[in-house]
Amino acid sequence: MELALVRSLMDKEFYDDHRGARCPDKLFTKDVRKIKQSIDSAMQRYERTVTPDEIEALFISNNPTMTTAQRNAFLVLFRQIKNEQPMGSDIAQEVLSKLFQQVIGEDVANIGFDYVNGTKTSLEPLRNLLEQYGDDFTPKLTIQWEDIDIATLLEQNDLETRWHFNIPSLTRKIEGVNEGQLIEVGARPNTGKTSFHASLIAGPDGFASQGAKCVILCNEEKASRVGARYLTAASGMTMQEIKANPMKAHTLYNPIKENIKLFDSTGRDMAWVESVCKSYKPDILILDMGDKFAMQGGFARQDEALKANAIYARSIAKQQGCALFYMSQLSADAEGKVLLNQSMMEGSRTGKAAEADLMILIAKNPVVDGQEEEDTQRHLNLVKNKLTGWHGVVHCELNYRTARYEA
Repeated sequence: MELALVRSLMDKEFYDDHRGARCPDKLFTKDVRKIKQSIDSAMQRYERTVTPDEIEALFISNNPTMTTAQRNAFLVLFRQIKNEQPMGSDIAQEVLSKLFQQVIGEDVANIGFDYVNGTKTSLEPLRNLLEQYGDDFTPKLTIQWEDIDIATLLEQNDLETRWHFNIPSLTRKIEGVNEGQLIEVGARPNTGKTSFHASLIAGPDGFASQGAKCVILCNEEKASRVGARYLTAASGMTMQEIKANPMKAHTLYNPIKENIKLFDSTGRDMAWVESVCKSYKPDILILDMGDKFAMQGGFARQDEALKANAIYARSIAKQQGCALFYMSQLSADAEGKVLLNQSMMEGSRTGKAAEADLMILIAKNPVVDGQEEEDTQRHLNLVKNKLTGWHGVVHCELNYRTARYEA
């Protein structure tokens, strides 16, 4: 019974229905309990359905000191689990009831043994034990309801923005971002995604100037090329001007330099991103590009992998206390359009969007015949906004020579 239950717990929906006190570790034998704890860790970390092969790999990698005999014993257990079929909720309820019945029986027997030996003289331990369970032997739930007192709500929902945007036309609609928020930014290639976060962080009155510790993880362009845009955004100088007068650029960039960390992250995954956050504790985290941190295995479709990746990113933002900017490509549907929508996100029309607190899609004017130089106007489509509720288009200019977004 317990192996079938462990197999079923690998399904996210089933796990959510039977987590915590409804399926405690004490229901399982010693070795199966360790596997169940690996499932708990995976669910907390990835927030998605996992496969027996994934749990086996996690378990083996997290227990490197096992002897050969111990390893082989667990591999036998995993083979047995893989042969089990996931059970429905009705069957699971009956199985859980039986398992709880066994555990309660053992606890009652132990208390009875103490009565026989005279080490317990009160019925209170037995009464306390039985009061924890219902007639079907499953635990009675004790819920700590949320306090909806006005003072408590105001304290827990601080409306003051910590990190302010430095684009005036955008700030008039949404002031900025706070820790724990996921901001998804999408655009077609060569529209200005990298310049957008360079401008927000290193431009005048940007996040770095406000004192935010900013970490930029790059897997699209080399970190050195991204760094050049940060240098031009901070100094307001073109690369030609910087080469001609590097001391001036150094003077302008130096005050915020310590608040900006860039790293070439090609080939890394979200677990590595989480480790970076735990080590460096950024206030602002940029993933450029977010989709390229997604795990490739364990998913039947790409959109499932990208949705799981966005869920992981949101979890990192909340648990590590940073505002996370997830940079994405838009599909060909967005080409040449000024008005954009969520369905234009490449690879995942709804999955990624569902996780965002704020979603900004950047558009530029279509090229017209005879146009010699690219139009610098940019249109910031706020297509999802759980922060202030405002939706619409904000217009600004991109100075592509300095990577600055301006009013």
